[in-house]
Amino acid sequence: MNQSLRALPSVDEVLSRPAVREAAAKAGHAAAKAGVRAAIAEARTRLQAGGPPDGEPVPDVRVLELIADQSAPRLRRVINATGVVLHTNLGRAPLHPEAVARVAEIAAGYSNLEIDLATGRRGHRSAHVEPLLCELFGAEAAHVVNNCAGATMLALAALGSGGAAVVSRGELVEIGGGFRVPEILAQSGCRLIEVGTTNRTRLSDYAAALEAEPRALLLRVHRSNFAITGFTESPPIADLARLARERKIPLIQDLGSGALEAALGEPTAVQSLRDGADLVLISGDKLLGGPQAGIVLGKALLVERCKKHPLSRALRADRMLLAALEATLRLYRDGRAQEIPAVQAIEADPGELSRRATRLALELQQRGVACAVVETEGQVGGGSLPLRKLAGAGVALEQPSPQALLAALRDADPPVIALLREGRVVLDVRCTPDVQELAQAVAWAVPRAAGREIDKIHADEGEV
Repeated sequence: MNQSLRALPSVDEVLSRPAVREAAAKAGHAAAKAGVRAAIAEARTRLQAGGPPDGEPVPDVRVLELIADQSAPRLRRVINATGVVLHTNLGRAPLHPEAVARVAEIAAGYSNLEIDLATGRRGHRSAHVEPLLCELFGAEAAHVVNNCAGATMLALAALGSGGAAVVSRGELVEIGGGFRVPEILAQSGCRLIEVGTTNRTRLSDYAAALEAEPRALLLRVHRSNFAITGFTESPPIADLARLARERKIPLIQDLGSGALEAALGEPTAVQSLRDGADLVLISGDKLLGGPQAGIVLGKALLVERCKKHPLSRALRADRMLLAALEATLRLYRDGRAQEIPAVQAIEADPGELSRRATRLALELQQRGVACAVVETEGQVGGGSLPLRKLAGAGVALEQPSPQALLAALRDADPPVIALLREGRVVLDVRCTPDVQELAQAVAWAVPRAAGREIDKIHADEGEV
């Protein structure tokens, strides 16, 4: 093994190869050098693990792959073949083409981000979307920050810092990334008062807490990423709003998912505001189908306090977010909500998905990939509608090493994120309207997965 390790070529030797020089001319010397170093390190690791020393230890084909990897952007478009529509790890809601075009237009030059074109004076960023938000959600005023967790912290800091918030124990949730409601309350300077139990909280529990803390605000947190069923009780928003009015304190609802259409089966900000919530906080990139954003809706006086709070600047939305959000909201206003990609994927017809899966299977079979059409069960994802299952279809790949195939699919261009079900790789087609692009990526990945498995077998034999 020591002899094989000493025989490994130097970085300069590999860079001098004609194919590598050509790749370096296109990718740049820095990317090429990094790719060569990675290839040599990979070969060294393989030999140290007992891999076979026969043949070229640092083949050109692998060097070129690693140079391409080094020169490629780190943030990349991927194909979502998981069946999870609002997949947090994959960026949640894809934008409508008109929203993408608006982002490109605004990002390419200067804009009236903080200037009022009518007066020439300094304006406010949220002014570009506030009229649309108020019209669509029936709010007195609106404000936009960079995400919903930020909106929650801002509202609590602006309205409750130095005081307390009354929250049901069953609503002390944890959202993605380990962020928990009690921690957000602590960071906002608002003390937590827990009431009720995990499964049952009555209006009288809130009222009793306010007897001890008469100036505390009421906070309702929607359990958007899980559900409690069975022996449960929770007062309606209208009852909490009546209690808040009697005590002259604000009622804040962290609704999260941001559904505008009641047909999706999720509580809506429109209804919460009608029922008397003073502030409702929603996300832009979940069921609304727009960019990542935190949207504050409600009473003008309270929204203005949020706008003027110092945290508002730290959490402010940038021009690209606002451009995408405005374009998405215009689709709703113009009655074109069904064109929004996330809405289309959630409401996709199972029969159409089955036909799409069949087309994908035929494309793959023509490329020599063994596969079969299967039924799938998708999810909304993104902490939305946790109990709703989406009947769909996909294609199961008949390959001997599913783990190697999953890894090879992630190396494709574009990468494919798929599922592992009952020992088979499954491609759910709910979020993949372009089956030809998916078929090409799979056909590229299958032989490479087989090669990886052979390398693993050789390495295992060497260890033995």
